[in-house]
Amino acid sequence: MMMSGRTPRVLGVFGSPRHAGNSATLLEEVLIGAEEGGAVVGRVLLGEKTIAPCLACDACSTTGACVQRDDMQELVSDMVASEVWVLATPVYWWGPSAQMKAFVDRWYGPWHDPKARAAFAGKRAVLVVTLGDTDPKTARHVVGMFDDALAYLGATLTASVVAPGVSGPRDAANRPDLLAAARAAGHNVIASPRPAQPPTGAAHQT
Repeated sequence: MMMSGRTPRVLGVFGSPRHAGNSATLLEEVLIGAEEGGAVVGRVLLGEKTIAPCLACDACSTTGACVQRDDMQELVSDMVASEVWVLATPVYWWGPSAQMKAFVDRWYGPWHDPKARAAFAGKRAVLVVTLGDTDPKTARHVVGMFDDALAYLGATLTASVVAPGVSGPRDAANRPDLLAAARAAGHNVIASPRPAQPPTGAAHQT
């Protein structure tokens, strides 16, 4: 099923510094599921992009644009052009990877751009979280961070594929349950209707 009678666009954002590990395996399964549902997919490897950390200068709150010029501007354009974002990260010290966290922190800039802010509202996301710990609760902070951050943008986290106990680089590839869950998440996000939700809340506080 395709959304709104047109071909949906899905952006896969790969946040692990290990390019051929478990996060990549499950991200690809989500994207395959989306493709099977009729979507056109794109992929971004954050480890190959230059994304400076947020300076907390708050200039974007008055100008609507970040003062830093790097690959984030292109990534924001990709996010605007895509109906669905698939965000994949391992758990590092109870949080996301450094690459993913820098990317998320920089969402603060486009949120102050009225056009980007309006475009972000109603987007949907699938989260892929991999972790070596066998207790899935270890991923709760990462899932909670994305749930809140996406809601702040007016987007919706439609599914979280949490993969505990995958420490070896090919562990996820040998887990049919995880592969099936990721593939189903890709199918389901394309089949689901697009919600309308205005952005609320406050992401930066001093």
